[in-house]
Amino acid sequence: MMEFPQQPQQQRPAGDVKIIYPLGVKEITDKISNDEVVKRLKLVVKTYMDMDQDSEEEKQQYLALALHLASEFFLRNPNKDVRLLVACCLADIFRIYAPEAPYTSHDKLKEIFLFITRQLKGLEDTKSPQFNRYFYLLENLAWVKSYNICFELEDCNEIFIQLFKTLFSVINNSHNQKVQMHMLDLMSSIIMEGDGVTQELLDTILINLIPAHKNLNKQAYDLAKTLLKRTVQTIETCIASFFNQVLVMGKSSVSDLSEHVFDLIQELFAIDPLLLVSVMPQLEFKLKSNDGEERLAVVKLLAKLFGAKDSELATQNRPLWQCFLGRFNDIHVPVRLECVKFASHCLMNHPDLAKDLTDFLKVRSHDPEEAIRHDVIVTIINAGKKDLNLVNDQLLGFVRERMLDKRWRVRKEAMMGLAQLYKKYCLHHEAGKESALKISWIKDKLLHIYYQNSIDDKLLVEKIFAQYMVPHSLETEEKMKCLYYLYACLDTNAVKALNEMWKCQNMLRGLVRELLDLHKLPTSEANTTAMFGKLMTIAKNLPDPGKAQDFMKKFNQVLGEDEKLRLQLEQLISPTCSCKQAEQCVTCSSQQEITRKLTFPKQPTNPFLEMVKFLLERIAPVHIDSEAISALVKLLNKSIEGTADDEDEGVTPDTAIRAGLELLKILSFTHPTAFHSAETYESLLQCLRMEDDKVAEAAIQIFRNTGQKIETELPQIRSTLIPILHQKAKRGTPHQAKQAVHCIHVIFHNKEVQLAQIFEPLSRSLNADVPEQLITPLVSLGHISMLAPDQFASPMKSIVANFIVKDLLMNDRSVGNKNGRLWTADDEVSPEVLAKVQAIKLLVRWLLGMKNNLSKSANSTLRLLSAMLVSEGDLTEQKKISKSDMSRLRLAAGSAIMKLAQEPCYHDIITPEQFQLCGLVINDECYQVRQIFAQKLHVALVKLLLPLEYMAVFALCAKDPVKERRAHARQCLLKNISVRREYIKQNPMAHEKLLSLLPEYVVPYMIHLLAHDPDLTKPQDLEQLRDVKECLWFMLEVLMTKNENNSHSFLRKMVENIKQTKDAQAPDDPKANEKLYILCDVALFVIANKSTSCHLDSPKDPVLPSKFFTPPDKDFINDKEYLSPEAKIVLQTGKIQQPPKQTGVLGAVNKPLTVTARRPYIKTPTSDTVSNASTNSQPSSPATNKSRDVSSEASETGARENEENPVITKAGVIKKEETAQPSGKKRAAPASDGTENSVSSNPSAGSQPPANKPRRGRPPKNAAGVAMPDKEAGATTGGGAGRGRKRAAPAQDPATAASADSISGKTPKQQKEAEPKRAAPQRQIDLQRSVRVAQRDQQASQKTYGSEGETEREFESSPEYVLSLTQLQEQQEEAIRKQFRGAAGPKQKESTYAAEQGELSVKTKIVYF
Repeated sequence: MMEFPQQPQQQRPAGDVKIIYPLGVKEITDKISNDEVVKRLKLVVKTYMDMDQDSEEEKQQYLALALHLASEFFLRNPNKDVRLLVACCLADIFRIYAPEAPYTSHDKLKEIFLFITRQLKGLEDTKSPQFNRYFYLLENLAWVKSYNICFELEDCNEIFIQLFKTLFSVINNSHNQKVQMHMLDLMSSIIMEGDGVTQELLDTILINLIPAHKNLNKQAYDLAKTLLKRTVQTIETCIASFFNQVLVMGKSSVSDLSEHVFDLIQELFAIDPLLLVSVMPQLEFKLKSNDGEERLAVVKLLAKLFGAKDSELATQNRPLWQCFLGRFNDIHVPVRLECVKFASHCLMNHPDLAKDLTDFLKVRSHDPEEAIRHDVIVTIINAGKKDLNLVNDQLLGFVRERMLDKRWRVRKEAMMGLAQLYKKYCLHHEAGKESALKISWIKDKLLHIYYQNSIDDKLLVEKIFAQYMVPHSLETEEKMKCLYYLYACLDTNAVKALNEMWKCQNMLRGLVRELLDLHKLPTSEANTTAMFGKLMTIAKNLPDPGKAQDFMKKFNQVLGEDEKLRLQLEQLISPTCSCKQAEQCVTCSSQQEITRKLTFPKQPTNPFLEMVKFLLERIAPVHIDSEAISALVKLLNKSIEGTADDEDEGVTPDTAIRAGLELLKILSFTHPTAFHSAETYESLLQCLRMEDDKVAEAAIQIFRNTGQKIETELPQIRSTLIPILHQKAKRGTPHQAKQAVHCIHVIFHNKEVQLAQIFEPLSRSLNADVPEQLITPLVSLGHISMLAPDQFASPMKSIVANFIVKDLLMNDRSVGNKNGRLWTADDEVSPEVLAKVQAIKLLVRWLLGMKNNLSKSANSTLRLLSAMLVSEGDLTEQKKISKSDMSRLRLAAGSAIMKLAQEPCYHDIITPEQFQLCGLVINDECYQVRQIFAQKLHVALVKLLLPLEYMAVFALCAKDPVKERRAHARQCLLKNISVRREYIKQNPMAHEKLLSLLPEYVVPYMIHLLAHDPDLTKPQDLEQLRDVKECLWFMLEVLMTKNENNSHSFLRKMVENIKQTKDAQAPDDPKANEKLYILCDVALFVIANKSTSCHLDSPKDPVLPSKFFTPPDKDFINDKEYLSPEAKIVLQTGKIQQPPKQTGVLGAVNKPLTVTARRPYIKTPTSDTVSNASTNSQPSSPATNKSRDVSSEASETGARENEENPVITKAGVIKKEETAQPSGKKRAAPASDGTENSVSSNPSAGSQPPANKPRRGRPPKNAAGVAMPDKEAGATTGGGAGRGRKRAAPAQDPATAASADSISGKTPKQQKEAEPKRAAPQRQIDLQRSVRVAQRDQQASQKTYGSEGETEREFESSPEYVLSLTQLQEQQEEAIRKQFRGAAGPKQKESTYAAEQGELSVKTKIVYF
C-alpha cells in the first residue's frame, strides 16, 4: 500500500461535526490506498453531479464533506486521478452552493482555485482516458462562472493570470468547438464582470498575438482573437492605457511586450478596429517623431493597416490618413520608400483612395532617390496589371515621364512595365476595347524612345517591339496582322522611329556581312585596317561600346578560327533566311558554338556571351521573311476589297491601305528579296491602279526597290508594269513621276528606249502658258536628264536655254495673290511658281547628271540662282509675284546652290559671294524659309555631303529672333560636330582629309562669312560687335566643349594666322580687311575668356583655305589691337553703357546739390551684369546673356512673325518720335501665334516710293519694326540695307522701346535714380568740373548737330538721316538698273548690285546659252 506523506492536521468542521459520506461510500482517509481513494471519490463525484442547487437537505448533509474535500490531503495529493476527481467535486460544490461558497477563508479559496486551475492542464491530451472528466470540469466552471468568486479576493489577479496562461497553453488543434467555447466563456466572464484587466493579465492575452507565438500555436492565437472580439467593449480601455504608456509616455517597462507594440497594433486592428479606437491618435503623434527609425516603424505599421483589404481606417480616421500621406514627403529616404511600396497594396485594395495618392506619387516620381522613382513605377504597374481601372491616366502619365529618367534602371522599369500593360490589354484585349483605348498611347511613346541617344534605350525598344508589341513567337499570319494594324495606328513620329529601327538593324546586318566578306580575303594590312573599322562600328551599336570593342575583337578572332560559325552567321544574315531559322540560330546553335569556343573565365553571367546575344538579336530577321511579306500583301488585298477587319481594329480602310503600303515600302528597303513573288507584284499592280496618289506612289517605290529581277524572271509583270510607269511619268503627280522614272531606270535593261519614249513627248508638249500641266513633265525631264545625261545632253541644253530660263523663269505671266503673307500652304501656291520651283530643280538635276562644267552651264546657273536671291525671288523685278511666292523661289534658289555644292566639280566654281548669298538664306525674313533651309543644310552636312564651309552658316542662326530656331541650330551643330569627330575616329584614312573633316576648321569660314555679313556696317560699333560675338560664340561654344588634343590652342593659332593674311575676296580693300581683323580679335577674346589652356603651343600649324584668305606675307606683321577697352568690356559683360542724356548748363547749375564733394563709387549688382572677368568664365552667349531684353524671346511681343510692317498689339500708343530708336537697342522676336507671315496692309502704301529693304532674317538693330507710317517704315532701316535682302523685322515691346536713353521720357529725377544701374562703374569726378564739361559738350553738340542734347548716334538713327541715306542708295540703284536694262540684249542680261559700307558686293552677269 502506497503511503502518503504526513499532512498537516485538517481543519475539522465547526463543532467537530461528523463527515457524512454518500450511501455506499466509506470514509476517505490517508490510511487507504490510492486506488481505493479513487474508487470512493468517483462515488462522491457522482453524488455531487446528481445534486442541484435546490437540494437544501443534501447540501446541509454533505457540507462537512465539502469542507473535507478542500483539505490539504486532497489538494496536495500526488495522484493526478485523485486531484482530478477532487477538482470535479469542488467544481460541483461551487455549483451547488452558489452563490455562497462553503469556504469562507480567502486563503483557502485562493488555494482551491489555483488547485482547480492546475488540473485544467489535463485538457491538453484529448486522447487521455480522463479527458471527459477534464472537459466536465471545464464545462462546470464555465457554466457556473465559478471563478467570479475570486473577485472578492485581494490577489485574485494571480489566479486569473494562471488560469489564462493554462488555457492558452493547453488549447490545440485536437480540441473541438465546445472546448474552445467553454474556455471563452470562462475567460470572457472574468474580463467582462471584473473591475478591469490588469497589465499582467492583458499580457497573457496579447502575447499570443505576437508573430513568434502566433506561429507556434495557431489555436492560442485564434482563442485570443475570439476572446478580444467578445470583450472589445470592456478590454478596449485597458488596451488604450497600455499603448498610451508605451507610445506616448515612453514607459517601455510597463510590459515585456513593449517592444512588440507595432506588431500588436497590427494584429489588434485585424481582429477588430474598435480595439484601437483610442490608440490611433497616438500613432499620429508617433508619425511626427524626430527619430527617423521610429517614423519608419510607424509608417510600416500604418501601411499595413491602411492597405488591408477590408480596412476602412482611411475613411474613419481622416486626420491620421492625411498625416500618413504627409510621410510621402519625409526627409528620411526609407520612410518615403516604404510609403511608395504601400501605395501598390492601397491601389489594389482601395481604389477609392487613388485620388489621394496621385498627388503624392507624382512628387515621388521626381524623387532624387533612384530607388524611390523605381518603386513608384513598380507600384503603378503592379496595380495596372491586376486591373487597369485601378490606375488613372495621371498615374500612367508618371510612368510615361519616367521613360526619360536619367537613370537606366528607372527607364527600363518604366518601359518594360508599359510594354507589359500594352501586351495584356491591347494585344490580348483582356479587359475589352475601352481599356485598350485608354492605353493606346503606349505603343507610340515606347517607339519615341528610339529617338534617344543611348544605345541601351534603342536596344530595349527593339526587344519590347519583338516581345510585346509584335511578339515574334506568334504564327506568321497572326504576327503580320498585329504588325499591319499596329503600323496603321502609330503616330507620325512613332512610324519614323520604327522605320529607323528597321534601317539600323539592316545597317548592322550589312556591317556583319561586310565583316564576313573580309574574312574571305587574304590577310593584309589593308584588310586588317578595314576589319578594325567594321568592328568599331559594330561595337557602337552594342551596349557599353567601350567594352564591346574588346568583345568584338575577341568575337572576330573566333570567327576567323571557326568556319562553321561563319557559315551559321552567313545563314542568319542571308536574304533568304526565314524567321524560324533566325530564331533557332539566335537561341541555340550559334550561342552554343560560341560558348564552346570561348576561353573566357567562368562567371555567373558571361558578359561576352551577353554581347554576342545582343548582336545576334539585332541582326536576326525574326519578323520579316518571304512568308511574312506574302501575309502582309494578303491583308492589304483584303483592305482593298473591303473584307478586312479594319473597322474592328480601329482604323478606316483607306488608312489601312495607305499605312500598309508605307509599311511595305520601308520593308522593301530592308528586305527587298522577300518581295520577289508574282503574287506580291500582282497586288502592287492593283495598288498602282487606285485613285489614291499616296498609295500609287508607295507601290511604285516598292517596285523600284525590289524589282531588279522582274524583267528576267517575271515577264508578265513586266509587260503590265511598263505602260503604267509611262503613264505615271507623264501625267501622274510629281512624286509618282519621279519614282516612275527611277523605277524604269532600275528595272529595265532597255532603259534608254523607255526613257526616250517618255522624254520626247514631254519635251514637245512644254507650254509655259499652262503652268498647271508643266509640273509633272518638268519633274520627269529633270530626273531623266540626271539618270541619262549623255543620252539627252543636246535636247536638254536646248530645253534649258530656250524654255526653262528664257520662257519660264524670266517671265511672269500671272499676278500673284497679294494677301500680304510671307508664306502660304502648298495648295495655295500659284501653279506658275510651282512650275518655276520645279524648273530650278530641273537645272540642278541636269547639272548633277552631267557632273562637269565643260560648257560653263554651271556658271550660268549659279549666276541665275544668285540673281534670284539678290532680287528676293522676283527675278524680273516686275512686282507681279506675291510675297509668299517670292519666299518659295528664294528657298528654291538657296537650296539649289546648296545641292550643287555637294558635287565637287561645282563646289569649286561657287564663288565666295555666291556662298555668302546662299548662307544668308538661313536669315530669311520668312520663318518657314529659315526652317526648311536649315533642315536641308543639316541633313546634307550630317551625311558629309556638303563641304565643311557650309557648317559655318549655322553661326548666323545666333541672330534668329525665334528662340526655338536658335535651339534647333545648336542641336544641328552638336550633331554635325559629333558625326565628324566620330568619323575621324572610326576611319584611319580620314586623317589625310582633316582640312575638310575636322570641325575646328570651320572657324576660318565662319570668320570670313561674318566679316561679309551685310549687318556688319560699322565694325567698331559696340552693338554690332556684340552681335558678332554672339555669332562667334554660337559656334565656338560647341567646338570648345572639350579640349581634345589641345584644340583650344589650335583654334587660337588658327585665328592668329588669319590675322596675318588678307581677305582673298577683296585683298586691296582696307575696310574689308579691317572687318576681318576685328572679327579675329573678337574671336581671340572669346577663346581666351573660355579657355585657360588656349595659350599653350599648338601641336599643329593650321592650314587656311586659299579661296578665302591670301597666303601670309612675310613682310606683313599685323600685331595691332582692333578692340578698344570699352569694346572689351562690352564683349565681356554683354552690356552697353549708354552715355547720360546731356543737360544744359543752367539745368545742371540749378539742380539741388545733395553731395558736396565726391560721388560714391557705385558697385554694379551681380544680377545686372554678366561678368566674365575670370579667364575661366564663359563668354556671354545668346542663351545666357542676362542683358538681352525680355522682348527678345518669341513669345513676348505683340508683333507677328514675318510681318513686313508688324503692328504692335499691346496696349498703349507709340508716339511717332519713339520709332527712331538708337541702333544700340536690342532686337525683339516675333510672337508665334497663328497670324505669322502676314504683311500689314496700308492704304497709303501705294502712294509711297518703294523704300530700300532691310536684310531679311535678321532681328532689327533699331526700332524700325514698330508700327509707323510707311514713309518712316521705309526710312528707318539703319545701316543694314543692301543687296535686296529683307530681315525679319519683329516689333519691339513699347515698354522696351521707350527705355533707350536717347528717346526716353524720363524726368531728371528719374534719370538720377536710374543712373546707379549703369553697367560699368563711373569715375569719381568733381561736381563743378562735371558742370564745366557738360557746358562745353553742350556747345559742341549744338554747333555740330543743331538740336540740344542730340548725340551722334541719335542723329544717325533718326528717321530723317536714315531716309536721306536710303533714298540716295535707291537712286543709285535705279540708275544702275536703267543703264543695265538699256544695254542688255534679248538673250543676255546683266545685273549689277552695289552695296555700301563694306557689305558684300555682288556683280552678277547672267548669260543664258
